[in-house]
Amino acid sequence: MTSCFVEHRLPSGLRVVCEVMPRVRSAAVAFYVRTGARHEAPHEHGVSHFLEHMCFKGTPRRSWHDINVRFDELGSIYNAFTGKEHTVYYGWVPAPRLEPQLELLADMLRPSLPVADFETERNVILEEIAMSDDDFERQVSNFVHRTLFDSHPLGHEILGEKETIAALPHEVLRDYHRRRYGAASVTLLAAGALEPEAVFAAAGRYCGHWDRGNGAPPAAVPVPPLPTGMRKYRLERFKQHTVALVYPSVPQGHAEEETVEALTALLGGPNSRCYWNIVQKGICTHAGATWIAYADCGYLALYADGEPDRCEAMLAALREQAEEVTRAGFREDEVQRVRNRRRTQVALESESPRTRLMQLIDDLESRGYPRTPAARLAAVEAVSRETLAAYLARYPITGPGLLLSCGPRDWPN
Repeated sequence: MTSCFVEHRLPSGLRVVCEVMPRVRSAAVAFYVRTGARHEAPHEHGVSHFLEHMCFKGTPRRSWHDINVRFDELGSIYNAFTGKEHTVYYGWVPAPRLEPQLELLADMLRPSLPVADFETERNVILEEIAMSDDDFERQVSNFVHRTLFDSHPLGHEILGEKETIAALPHEVLRDYHRRRYGAASVTLLAAGALEPEAVFAAAGRYCGHWDRGNGAPPAAVPVPPLPTGMRKYRLERFKQHTVALVYPSVPQGHAEEETVEALTALLGGPNSRCYWNIVQKGICTHAGATWIAYADCGYLALYADGEPDRCEAMLAALREQAEEVTRAGFREDEVQRVRNRRRTQVALESESPRTRLMQLIDDLESRGYPRTPAARLAAVEAVSRETLAAYLARYPITGPGLLLSCGPRDWPN
């Protein structure tokens, strides 16, 4: 027996998506809120992440202590996270405890937002921002987004800036929750050993009273064109340096998504071109490719991390690998290895209710509908030397690109 989807929508607009997984003994539930850093006004930067924190700080029915104890009583594996375009709250429990887990999360999404805890969490987040300043990878990621998107909402950091968090009024947080957490902006997902009708009934009991809200995020601001030339960000306190080349690619949910995933694996990771031809030759410590993709834009970045005095060699090595795969393509055996790894990854994710929820959220965000594990595997199987070559013909990685330099060296100069 295979898994199946069943959907329902409450009168308030809350969408409920269930996947029955008959061979498991647990179940996971998540509330996927269609709001994130991208939907914040400049004076609100960081409010989505701030609100995620505050949803754990108490409700009209529970204190923060009650919430934490209840998760433990349920034996839940739980968490929440904020992205550029969404906020997610989830819990994974033995199947008989699915309804109480749903009730707890539903209660949390209607927080009391106490002022005293608001000030405490403000300090926690300011410390989180300070700690991120010491994280080189985060510095690089923020630099890349600032460069690609400039003043566009995708360009600012999920945590917010020190200035916006320090000045954020409590009323702004409360108003953001009212505007962005309406029932029509939220999807409830459940996967595992469950009865869909029981989930629908529980959703009605615990979420049926929610205000509808407007159901739609603010109108998307057009993404600026990819900059050209070179940008550098000097960070003298670090010892490593990152060199990157950025090119246009496809957005999330595109038909060529799995081809891009395969391309990044072929260029970076175990037994990849960059590993054997750059890292193993001692040119740098890490090298590969990453896909930066959102609902309406996508970029492919080739990167290398290493000693600051190796920048020239790292850049030359990246360009050499890009030119080689564009000219000669990939061998069938290496494409098959990547398909094998991706097939295993998709299959394993499909066997865990928690990771299956993450797949469903990805599908709903990028496509608007969930895909079965079989559909995901079919997309993996469709990747070939020919689809990779066709992608590189449409989205070349051999031109000048956007050159990024981040680290202690003032390079290029």
